[in-house]
Amino acid sequence: MRISGLKGLAIAASLACTGLGTIAGAAAPQGAVAAPAPQAAAEPAGVSNTAPTSAAAPATAAPTSPLLAQNGAPATTIQPGIGIPVDGEMGLQPQVTKNGEFAHWMHNAVLLPVITAICLLVLALLGWVVVRYRRAANPIPSKTSHNTTIEVLWTLLPVLALVAIAVPSIGLLQAQFKPAPAGAVTLKAIGNQWYWTYQYPDHGGIELTANMLKERGEVAPGERFRTDADGPRLLAADNRVVLPVGVPIRLITTSNDVIHSWAIPAFWMKLDAVPGRLNETSFTIDKPGLYFGQCSELCGPRHAYMPIAVQAVPPAQFAAWVRAKGGQMPGSAAPSSAVIPQPGADASAGAQEAANAADAATGPADNAATETAPATTQGATGNPAGAGNAGQ
Repeated sequence: MRISGLKGLAIAASLACTGLGTIAGAAAPQGAVAAPAPQAAAEPAGVSNTAPTSAAAPATAAPTSPLLAQNGAPATTIQPGIGIPVDGEMGLQPQVTKNGEFAHWMHNAVLLPVITAICLLVLALLGWVVVRYRRAANPIPSKTSHNTTIEVLWTLLPVLALVAIAVPSIGLLQAQFKPAPAGAVTLKAIGNQWYWTYQYPDHGGIELTANMLKERGEVAPGERFRTDADGPRLLAADNRVVLPVGVPIRLITTSNDVIHSWAIPAFWMKLDAVPGRLNETSFTIDKPGLYFGQCSELCGPRHAYMPIAVQAVPPAQFAAWVRAKGGQMPGSAAPSSAVIPQPGADASAGAQEAANAADAATGPADNAATETAPATTQGATGNPAGAGNAGQ
């Protein structure tokens, strides 16, 4: 009986091992990882005007409507003839800033009348001289070398014309470079070859990268392409600058490579972005809407592909957009929750004085060993210098 019992235990153990092996063999194909396919050869490097932060997003990440700027900006439609160039139209775009309205008035009421009067006067004088002093009518030319009346006129009239132009021009220049008041929204525009980067330093460090939207036939399947709702061809951007209406805007421009220029015709705005330098100006948008511009400084072969799209919205919608982007409005930060040290605590003044007294009584302690600076590599050179000693 004892031998048969041992045989039964051995048989049961062998069956259990066989069952475990079968289960393991069946589970292995489910957890196995397929071998990766061989990587295709890398495509040759080429020049692209797409910023690294604006890589093609999957189809599911595309905005539900092209009228929406990314991450919560409100819907704004393009108004015909406002903020965009019009084919065949002559003259300046309708202005939506105080400086732009003043410049538009000066163009139409001062510059055009003055230059028209000068051109007509010069044309009339040339016609009169050609007819009056031609050879047939004046065979013996006059030897007159001075005429007091004519000399006074040709000195006084240009001076009056320059004064008529200079007085409003000085006021316009002063208004254009007037510092932004307190409470202005700061927008920093950074030019790159060939796209724009925007920062909102007063609103939690929001940063945007704006590239030109390509046409339908220029993108890969699943990538976003330009539609009429996005803006005109060569002027539509994948990220719009969102700014509040009726609030002063402090514009700061700079560049990471070459000279660019941030220009919006409807704002009467054109400010160069110079590497290593900060240029500043201010303006206030009076009307909500979409306004388009582009780089206005020759900056390389893809200079024409640096559009600017600005979406002007009411202040409440701007605040909602800031929150949707993960930023915060100035002055809306939560109060500090830091613990204020109480008397007797480790960081209190009394405890600090006691520690100072103990140090004075015992003297400085000798360091048992000198701490070694951590070794680091400096870029591709592999210098084994310590951290912070890159110049050695």
